[in-house]
Amino acid sequence: MRSFNEIYQIAAKRKGGAEVLETIVTSHQMKPPAELAAIPEDRWLSELSKFVFRTGLNWKVIETKWPGFEAAFYRFDLGKCAMMDDEMFDSLLTDTRIVRHGAKIASVRDNAAFFLELRERGGIGKVVADWPDEDFIGLLDLLKSGGARLGGSTAQYALRFMGKSSFILSKDVVARLVAEGVIDKPPTSKTAMKKVQAAFNQWQLESGRSLTEISRVLANSC
Repeated sequence: MRSFNEIYQIAAKRKGGAEVLETIVTSHQMKPPAELAAIPEDRWLSELSKFVFRTGLNWKVIETKWPGFEAAFYRFDLGKCAMMDDEMFDSLLTDTRIVRHGAKIASVRDNAAFFLELRERGGIGKVVADWPDEDFIGLLDLLKSGGARLGGSTAQYALRFMGKSSFILSKDVVARLVAEGVIDKPPTSKTAMKKVQAAFNQWQLESGRSLTEISRVLANSC
């Protein structure tokens, strides 16, 4: 496995120099823990739901329709969404303001209920804010196992957009991990994810950079 600096140089060469690469790598703003913890629960549910609905669809379509989603789901109020009954569910299945996908609609209800449970741990914002970078896969596993339709890259993208230090296992990032011998194919098992986490932890020790910055360097190295 190459050092972070060696991979950084590969990425810099591909992008036309370190100055250009640095602009790309630092373009996404991360939030400090206190700011993440202060994000209202309904905004967490909204953002995670947005990425659930984006899966397999054109992101621009979902973005354009999102004001309709906000209205249909009561601005993602946890109590109202968690208490979604058959009448509300059936109504949403015919609501032209949203994408009428039954399983994804149900995921809003299930994730709202999950977030209510997390209040015992301080709430979704505090859980995400306090979660250590060196166990990012643990946070992904929590969201996948406790929530609905939050596996794969869905939670990775949502956490990145919310401002959490994170890696996204995109095609290019996976290609670099394979090239470095960390994994031999896209990671789907817990064993493979542990290897990915260990590699990111090592590169963090070497560079002092966030998971987000390291991830973006890897993505631009292939």
